[in-house]
Amino acid sequence: MTAAEIEAVRAREPAALGRFYERYVDRVFGLVMRLLGDRALAEDVTQEVFLRVHRAAHTLDPARDPGPWLLTVAHNLCRDVWRSGAYRMARRSDSVDDGPGIAETLPATGDDPPAAMARREREDTVREALFELPETLRSAIVLHDYEGLGHEEIARRAGIAHTAARKRYSRALAALAKKLEGRI
Repeated sequence: MTAAEIEAVRAREPAALGRFYERYVDRVFGLVMRLLGDRALAEDVTQEVFLRVHRAAHTLDPARDPGPWLLTVAHNLCRDVWRSGAYRMARRSDSVDDGPGIAETLPATGDDPPAAMARREREDTVREALFELPETLRSAIVLHDYEGLGHEEIARRAGIAHTAARKRYSRALAALAKKLEGRI
């Protein structure tokens, strides 16, 4: 976003806020969905992120890209959700019957059905294993592999040393590999 666009967001101009939302909503929702694994909850957290943007719009720095700040807000809200008793209770009580709807299981047009099904099963297995990891390890993988953040940026966001972020990522991959052992 340009400095002028951010200034318009800072002034809470409705059109500017709408453009800001359109520009960043998919990225924020993608991160939150990968971290929480629950669509309804991810939608709520994404909405909360943009509510916070509206409240803090006057603090945006026109010289800086607001994307990293948004992702930090989203990640912190996910941490708040993980700490909530309701979230932990819901994760324990998920039914094995709660799976994707029929639309998500159909292959896209042009896909080789057996290959698409095998790929989807592999993705589901990895996703399930990822959600079995503790939040700190899951965050390390999601932020690095799905969001493309470097270890230095992850360390800064987590308030830890760069070497600690690299070690956490290494431990996360090892834990994920152990969870996937015999499943893929």
